[in-house]
Amino acid sequence: MKDVTIGACASAELTVNDQNLAVNVGSGSLEVFATPEMVMLMEKAACKCMEQFIDDGETTVGTEMNVKHIAATPKGMTVTANACVTEVNGREIVFKVTASDQSGAIGEGIHKRFLVNSEKFTAKTYSKLG
Repeated sequence: MKDVTIGACASAELTVNDQNLAVNVGSGSLEVFATPEMVMLMEKAACKCMEQFIDDGETTVGTEMNVKHIAATPKGMTVTANACVTEVNGREIVFKVTASDQSGAIGEGIHKRFLVNSEKFTAKTYSKLG
């Protein structure tokens, strides 16, 4: 891993469609942007941020997500998630994550990722199958 720069940021966005609605992902009964979809978009932004710092054979895995979903978003609006590095503790990277739609903030929180060797991590995971 290259040195990770505090303050490095990246974003990811999507337009809310039927597949992103709470009623369709099982996280509620309303036709509004689902919290798990917001979390996924925040993680996507963090992964995008890390692309510039990881070497071949490396990746990061999410280890913690602590977010608030503070406003609902209807189908058809665009949601943008941002992730900015706030701390680096060895192989652990901490991000401030936010999400917004055209009307303003919809989510905020802290996300942690950990640098791993892709091959070793996958082998260890699949060793659970015996």
